[in-house]
Amino acid sequence: MQKKLVITEKPSVAKELAKVLGTTQKTKTYFEGDQYVITWAFGHLLSLQLPEDIKKEWQQWRLEDLPIIPKHIGLKPLPKTGGQLKAISHLANRKDISGAVIATDSGREGEAVARYILEWIKFDKPVERLWISSQTTKAIKAGFANLKSAKQFDNLYASALARGKADWLIGLNVTRALTTKYEDNLSAGRVQTPTLAFVNETAQQINRFKPQTYYTIHLTVDQQQAALQLANPQSIKTRQAADDLVAQLQQAKGQVVSVKTTQKSQSAPLPYDLTELQQVANAKYGLSAKKTLSLIQSLYEIHKVVSYPRTDSKYLSTDIEGTLKERLSALVKFDPRAKQYLGQGSQVKQKAVFNDGKVTDHYALIPTEEPVRAEKLSTDELRMYRLIVERFLGLFADPYVTAVTKATVKFGDQTFTFKQTKVVQQGWHAADKEGQPTATVDWREGMVVRANFAVKEQLTTPPKPLTEGTLLGKMEHYGLGTPATRAEIIEKLVRSELLERQGHALAVTPKGQQLLKLVNQTLVSPELTGKWEQSLEAIAKGEENPKAFITEIEGATKTLVGEIKKSETEYRDFAVTNKKCPECDHPLKERNTRDGKIYVCTNCHYRRRKDPKVSNHRCPQCHKKMVIIEGQGGAYFRCLNDGTTEKMLDKKDRKKKISKHEERRLIQKVNQEDEPAESPLAAALRKAMEK
Repeated sequence: MQKKLVITEKPSVAKELAKVLGTTQKTKTYFEGDQYVITWAFGHLLSLQLPEDIKKEWQQWRLEDLPIIPKHIGLKPLPKTGGQLKAISHLANRKDISGAVIATDSGREGEAVARYILEWIKFDKPVERLWISSQTTKAIKAGFANLKSAKQFDNLYASALARGKADWLIGLNVTRALTTKYEDNLSAGRVQTPTLAFVNETAQQINRFKPQTYYTIHLTVDQQQAALQLANPQSIKTRQAADDLVAQLQQAKGQVVSVKTTQKSQSAPLPYDLTELQQVANAKYGLSAKKTLSLIQSLYEIHKVVSYPRTDSKYLSTDIEGTLKERLSALVKFDPRAKQYLGQGSQVKQKAVFNDGKVTDHYALIPTEEPVRAEKLSTDELRMYRLIVERFLGLFADPYVTAVTKATVKFGDQTFTFKQTKVVQQGWHAADKEGQPTATVDWREGMVVRANFAVKEQLTTPPKPLTEGTLLGKMEHYGLGTPATRAEIIEKLVRSELLERQGHALAVTPKGQQLLKLVNQTLVSPELTGKWEQSLEAIAKGEENPKAFITEIEGATKTLVGEIKKSETEYRDFAVTNKKCPECDHPLKERNTRDGKIYVCTNCHYRRRKDPKVSNHRCPQCHKKMVIIEGQGGAYFRCLNDGTTEKMLDKKDRKKKISKHEERRLIQKVNQEDEPAESPLAAALRKAMEK
């Protein structure tokens, strides 16, 4: 009996598909049933080749070799997942496999995950595509009942390939050029560099800012207050000028010259796309963009209660309208409003949400028809789910209607405008957001107003530092990255020590500030990168030739590397400290790692954790105090003078030494090096073992 090979992006998805499709026979690398063999990747199993994979001479980073622009960039297996790749290849070559189904994430990168695999194993049988926007049983069954030809997504794969090659050419060449010229690890890229520049530009505006004093004049009528209307609200620069103007106003007769009441109807906001939800989660809960994406991915993939996360649309396609009643029913136990809206016939009041033209690969983030089990969600998962549900329920709510009364008061030729708002219909607006004003005035045309003025001293305020939320907004506005990649771009900048988090705000490090001076200004500007992103979208739609795009990228790469080579800008490594290496006396450099800050020698392989905890336990060799370190299997004492290492045992066993093999392993562990540490003790151990 012929079967189809289904390729998913990760084991958890394969397990769920197997459950839904009745593919119950489980092995180490796949599930099998009567119709399907379901296997999985671990994210990417393959990547684009590195320069040294293409040409051995390119393994050394040399400025004279740049730019590296190979005629062909092939694929290479990732070393840690080679076994799974071989397993998929074996399955694909089985005689009972008639074709494949791509069931990776429904997006550009998901397409690349599967296509890389099929290309590597030289799969020559028919290929279909599962394209779904939720992981519920109903969606999975419907998707497999309506599989699409993979050829429909060839342009999407072409866009993924073009994106990968563009990042390879620009990022690798510029990074190598900067690193080799200035002898420090300086990472630059097509998207990350203009993103870094956004944060730096705001910081510079803050640094240049000088607060200015100005004065405003306010009129009070029955506890309501309005400011004097000026073409420039900050134009009154001195207290004397403000007092003089008040004196003039007091000489004039105050009178209401017009009263107008207009009714305003405000429909509920549209559902979230990924970027807006990341912005709200950052502002409201301080969550990073990456954390928010991880939470929504969990709600989508594990709990199956929300639609596909990596969406750039806030709209729903018209064919989704028929599913909304079932989605609403799933919320009855979670939110009482759902039962109310069901009783009203599940009528969508926010009609603008249905727009096929504004739905690309996926529609907006909304709940699925799967009832949520709130007790199974973490606190942050529940927060994200509530945000998504709140927007979804708003679609069924009446508009928020207000009556706004605008009264214009004149003192001579000077104008004050009063506004008071009366809520006519609360609608989707929560009652605590905006209620009735505390004081109202019965405004009438011709009414005389008493001159009750006050002068207030004000200070201009600087721009606010960018947070992840506001940075995401700027990236979206300029077309930098995609909803699926923006969070990782920010994380890469932090890992590269170009960007750092300071509370909720983001700040460019001294290293990042220098990088922006060293790198080409055309790469710093968001306009060029935004244009390239538009080209990638056009390739995905079949509107632009990928070869022409790559030719343009190759030309830009040559220009960027050439400018770096000619640059005479000086570089200073701010990470270098005044501390000296205890082994070679060269300066130590401060570096950030996953385990905290460490010191690294600029000359030899010496490394140690920054500011280790000093104990009262003394070294048996030199009698100096030893520091406490955390190693595999427990805590240890380490002498920073001669490298002696002792395991922290009970008091009665504390004098017992660890084995020489364990001692050497611990020294390597503490120093956090990829190769043996060459401290005096480590060197002696190495020589002893060589004998």
